[in-house]
Amino acid sequence: MRPLNDSLREFANKGDFQKRFQEMKKKVMADARVQAFLRENEDRVTTEMIDRSLIKLYEYTTQSKQCEQCPSLGQCINMIAGYHPQLIIQGKTIDLQYERCPKKVREDQMQEQQAFIQSLYVPKDILRASMAEIEVEHGRIEAIKLAHQFLREYEPGKQVKGLYIHGPFGVGKTYLLGAIANELADKQVRSLIVYVPEFLRELKGSFQDQSVNEKVEFVKKAPVLMLDDLGAESVTSWMRDDILGTILQFRMLENLPTFFASNLDWKQLEHHFTYTQRGEQEALKAARIMERIRALTTPTEVTGKNRRY
Repeated sequence: MRPLNDSLREFANKGDFQKRFQEMKKKVMADARVQAFLRENEDRVTTEMIDRSLIKLYEYTTQSKQCEQCPSLGQCINMIAGYHPQLIIQGKTIDLQYERCPKKVREDQMQEQQAFIQSLYVPKDILRASMAEIEVEHGRIEAIKLAHQFLREYEPGKQVKGLYIHGPFGVGKTYLLGAIANELADKQVRSLIVYVPEFLRELKGSFQDQSVNEKVEFVKKAPVLMLDDLGAESVTSWMRDDILGTILQFRMLENLPTFFASNLDWKQLEHHFTYTQRGEQEALKAARIMERIRALTTPTEVTGKNRRY
């Protein structure tokens, strides 16, 4: 059997190989980024090193850099999706080092940020909300101002009131909660957004697997809790006193920031809590819940056009 090196040498000496080699080298050497790299390292790079590393240099020229040829991360054309090559000198050869491209960096940052925002039954677009993108209009100026004030003043362990955001359907109350959550995520503060009616429905169905207490504990201990659409649920003594009352009492004692979004103002919400599904009138228990909400939040109204249509 002939030695492998002899076979490779014979193949390399064939005319068609040499022709392809020279064409590849010409294409590689015409690349502006390769030229810049060679100029920067002219004291270290030799002709032999270039010939020895031609395959790596060719690979470099065929890959997208800085996402120039990739419409999105999902349409990345590179050998390793989300990573683009950098030329480096490794001993006596030129090699490639793959690093995260700008789109991959942004995607990773977004995923890391969203890991700080947990949600129960909240639309995904709310989790991408941004304070910078909220339109400043007359009907929401005060709410935006109070949101910014909270974000400036809050730090873990510090007693700062959340907001009770109320107003008509579709004016952006939930979006504002999502924007606040994202600002907190930028500061690596975890928050939890809960759509109240669906959460309560799940709790009712959790008696069989005995997970009610576990789910209530998870919600009540969130560093920052946001309860969305409070007042849209059907009132029962169990929901009002054993679930909501337990959560709010704990958060009040532990100084944990709590936010609410509701179509009802405080007076309307108290009336809502007064009458149960069974027709019971329990004004004292409703007043007790409202005292906890008042202790935890500052009320602010949001008005304007319905943005859902």
